[in-house]
Amino acid sequence: MIGARKASVENEIGDPHKSTWNLYAGLAHLKGMTTIQPGEEQIAPPAPLAKPAPPALPALMLGAIGVVFGDIGTSPLYAMKESFIGPHPLAVDRMHIFGVLSLVFWWLMLIVTLKYVFVAMRADNKGEGGSFALLALISRHISGVRQQATLVALGVLAAALFYGDAMLTPAISVLSAVEGLTIVEERLEPLVVPLASLILIALFLIQSRGTARIGKLFGPIVLIYFAALAVLGVANIVARPEVLGIVNPIWAIQFFAYDPKLAFLAMGSVFLAVTGAETLYADMGHFGRKAIGLSWLTLVYPCLMLNYMGQGALLLGNPAAVENPFYLMAPEWARLPLVLIATAATIIASQAVISGAFSVTHQAIQLGFIPRLKTLHTSERAVGQIYIPSVNWGLLIMLLVLIASFGESTRLASAYGISVVGTMIITTAMLAFLVFHVWRWNRVVAGTTIALFAIVDGTFFASNITKVADGGWFPLVVAGVIFVLLTTWAKGRQLMRDKLAADTVPLDVFIDSAGPSVHRIGGTAVFLTAASEGVPAALLHNLKHNQVLHERILILTVKVEEVPSIAPEERLQVTSLSHGFYRVTLHYGFMDDVDVPRDLAAIEQPCGASLDLMRTSFFLGRQKLIASRDVAGMALWRERLFAWMLKTSESAMDFFKLPTNRVVELGSQLRI
Repeated sequence: MIGARKASVENEIGDPHKSTWNLYAGLAHLKGMTTIQPGEEQIAPPAPLAKPAPPALPALMLGAIGVVFGDIGTSPLYAMKESFIGPHPLAVDRMHIFGVLSLVFWWLMLIVTLKYVFVAMRADNKGEGGSFALLALISRHISGVRQQATLVALGVLAAALFYGDAMLTPAISVLSAVEGLTIVEERLEPLVVPLASLILIALFLIQSRGTARIGKLFGPIVLIYFAALAVLGVANIVARPEVLGIVNPIWAIQFFAYDPKLAFLAMGSVFLAVTGAETLYADMGHFGRKAIGLSWLTLVYPCLMLNYMGQGALLLGNPAAVENPFYLMAPEWARLPLVLIATAATIIASQAVISGAFSVTHQAIQLGFIPRLKTLHTSERAVGQIYIPSVNWGLLIMLLVLIASFGESTRLASAYGISVVGTMIITTAMLAFLVFHVWRWNRVVAGTTIALFAIVDGTFFASNITKVADGGWFPLVVAGVIFVLLTTWAKGRQLMRDKLAADTVPLDVFIDSAGPSVHRIGGTAVFLTAASEGVPAALLHNLKHNQVLHERILILTVKVEEVPSIAPEERLQVTSLSHGFYRVTLHYGFMDDVDVPRDLAAIEQPCGASLDLMRTSFFLGRQKLIASRDVAGMALWRERLFAWMLKTSESAMDFFKLPTNRVVELGSQLRI
């Protein structure tokens, strides 16, 4: 190892001027572009490029139906069944059937329609939604350290809970669909678990090839599925039209009045009907608020309720059908085709969750939550279509373990729901920051709205927490492990930054001293550094051992800002210093693809000429961390965990897409 100084490549330890995400110091404010001192030159950004016309609304709605609503759309496969024969079974009679259906109708109205469609989806960060986008949006308007730390903790916890949901959703959806085979032929029951496992293995095997072609089929297939939901529902409602009366909330009230304890416990199963609601907000950036909102109000919500009421009508006439009311609604000849349609829908719902896991992980890497992971782009046109091998295989292994351990959807349903309601509670908490501090609503209106959401979410959480012993412990354990990993990475990066900043050498002093006196050689040297001030350690080491400087030296910092995307023509910023030195900053959004050579190609003036990769060398600093009891920092086990995460992260060369034959790495050891 060479030397032991202080700087490192960006994202090796993180950028102190991007979102710091330090749970202990609070969230840093969004930094603007680097201030240019008087007399210094700066490249003016090119004129904005013309943006292509957005897709037509019907096309966006069809895409939203295929991607956004796959999760909540497959809830009828198991929600009603679990409400009556789950951990807290109910009597299959008129009062309980009407009570459960009334709760489903009004919870979908309050949670999905009011909370997400009419409130949360107004909170877009340049069109993007989801917990990361909401967190970045709010953080720009919050100045208190304590408030920032609370927001960061909420954001990290939401990400941790999401991964638990990403494991459970494909397992319960595919398993519940394949279980329909036992309705067609009871002797097929031994094949359910192997077949569900094979379907999921095949789904994960094709992820590396991308989903662009498959995605075109998502909308039509799910549209057929929703049509089947509505047709089955109407066919059964005709026989029992009185079931339409469940829209009257008095039935839900009577349900609670009849047996408050049992009704409260049953809420954990009723909640399964609204799982997937959070994806409306998370996927807003792909399809837009209008397309998602209209799709929900005009198609998805009506079809779901028709199917739920159809299941209720079936149970009124045949209580024994509670073993699987979804499939038993269909005539015998239609059950096998229904199994195929439902299985296709659950595969699509699973694909949406898997793609979401890739996207969330990519955003978390960009924002500094997670170490760099190998990321492959599966489409030349759509930057957002990515594949992360470690996430893909990790999810598959956990899914197979889940299916083998639980064996049937009824047991999995006890584990499902806790992570979802946890995410919903976090969304409500962040919306409270938003309506009070950013939107500045009337305090009475804001307080009433947030109180309503908090009561509903809190009730669901309290009811779901009773399922911990029956399998609900799984998503909590997953979330806990991931939370520890994320917070350890954030804290470790902060300690490394502090350690490396201790011996900062002022850049202007270095340039005035070494610039005119050191021998210069031809070509360009690019030194990547996380710090916006001071001399990169790699530059000092190179000068110490080679005793030369290149004729053109670019000190490059990559900054990921708290916005989803930055236009390519606005990313590059160059400040001319003196003696052939230039301070270069590349700005990216947290959903952008980082490609340093591509974006440095725009350099011309004042650097004299564009970047010739054949005459350019990239110098990177790499630290090897040594855990130590002698230095104040984290607990020793966390330091060792951080050292392992640092060691296993993808190299900066690959992450920044640097040409392998033009990179020089200079390393050092560091104790924290």
